[in-house]
Amino acid sequence: MSTRPLYLGPRLKRIRRELGLTQQAMADELGISPSYIALIERNQRPLTADLLLRLARAYKLDMADLASDERDDYARRLADALRDPIFADIDLPALEVSDVAASFPGVTEALLRLYGAWQREQQALAEQRSALPGPGASDPVGEARRFVAARRNYFPTIDSKAEELSGEIEKAGGPAEWLRLRSVRVRFLPPDVMMGAIRRYDRHNEQLLVDDTLSPSGRAWQLMQHIAYTVLRSEISGVIRGESFASDTAAQLVRRALAGYAAAALVMPYDRFARAVDARRYDLEALSGQFGASFEQVAHRLTTLNRPGQERVPFFFIRVDAAGNVSKRLDGAGFPFAAHGGGCPLWSVHECFRTPGEIVTQWLELPDGQRFFSLARTVTSGGGGFDRPRTTRAIALACAAEHAPRLVYAAGADPKAVQATPIGVTCRLCHRAQCTARAEPPIGREILPDDYRRGAEPFSFAES
Repeated sequence: MSTRPLYLGPRLKRIRRELGLTQQAMADELGISPSYIALIERNQRPLTADLLLRLARAYKLDMADLASDERDDYARRLADALRDPIFADIDLPALEVSDVAASFPGVTEALLRLYGAWQREQQALAEQRSALPGPGASDPVGEARRFVAARRNYFPTIDSKAEELSGEIEKAGGPAEWLRLRSVRVRFLPPDVMMGAIRRYDRHNEQLLVDDTLSPSGRAWQLMQHIAYTVLRSEISGVIRGESFASDTAAQLVRRALAGYAAAALVMPYDRFARAVDARRYDLEALSGQFGASFEQVAHRLTTLNRPGQERVPFFFIRVDAAGNVSKRLDGAGFPFAAHGGGCPLWSVHECFRTPGEIVTQWLELPDGQRFFSLARTVTSGGGGFDRPRTTRAIALACAAEHAPRLVYAAGADPKAVQATPIGVTCRLCHRAQCTARAEPPIGREILPDDYRRGAEPFSFAES
């Protein structure tokens, strides 16, 4: 029989948590100090035979299972994990693996947990892909977002041409007059005549028809989009020339995004808008009034100010509906929500539906300690008549906390001293244990049974 000391720290901790006990409570029941329990759980003290007996009697545990040494099991599990092809080019002698498992059980536990999470995530991704319809199925929305993100949502040729063109349009007296000088008549017509369209170009009669129920900023935007699709056609085509997309839908979504970018650049030309941003300290409502643009258009434009040498605060932008569906996502701030997420209920973008039209600010802290500042507000589209459907969505802008004092919304704040709301990217990727708003457990974590203890949180997690 082996006489080597038993270091069963992780197992003792797991038993204690499953029983819903604090270190103090377990120590009182076993007649030892809480600090000694802590040392055992950190594998800095062995579990003595006397203490094993007390554990078995106090909690009616099987003595044989409790006393079995986990070091060999740790070594085996670690060796199995390290045989994964991802580690194939690393020299990992069996003796070193065994030494790590025996001498550093905490490190071993962390590595096994990380590897288990990675495996489960890979499996989940594989299942997600296999569930897509058709042999060549793709995600056109994701592909379009990645195309824009890879270029940091900045397209210099479009910006340069739009800036030049915006001067001509302003000099002519506005987009409608500019188009008239080019033999295109602009007409604002009622919805029944437009037959479901809000903008239509009649090429035969050289007429641009626009829904007359749109707001002034909405009308101007539709005129600028027409100019983008026609006059800036070559600049838009130049951006995507030579690119290969998985589907025509992805290509059309990219082209639509670039036309929207061009329209924003026409309404808010880079140099003039950037100067106004500095003067107004990123006050979106003030900028909206100055440029005759909607709140959402201004928010969108703020994500594009990435001209080398003339950059402004980098922002992440997201637009969601009341059900949490993300309909637009743009990143210039390195916010992990850009790749996935946006569904954390603790983020105020989901709360601002309760206060429509009001700007809600919030300091955020991600699980890795990164801090961001966010502002969110609802925006409305559609409507324009008694029986016309109206859609309300919420948009949010987020920037790194260190940039927040440059914004009028966080003037005078100390980003290091403010209390931030702990949020996660999405429940499936967030490993925060103390979260009462959690909807589902994260990938790679097993949940504890609630036979003995039911916590305030929806799930309690096992150690591995």
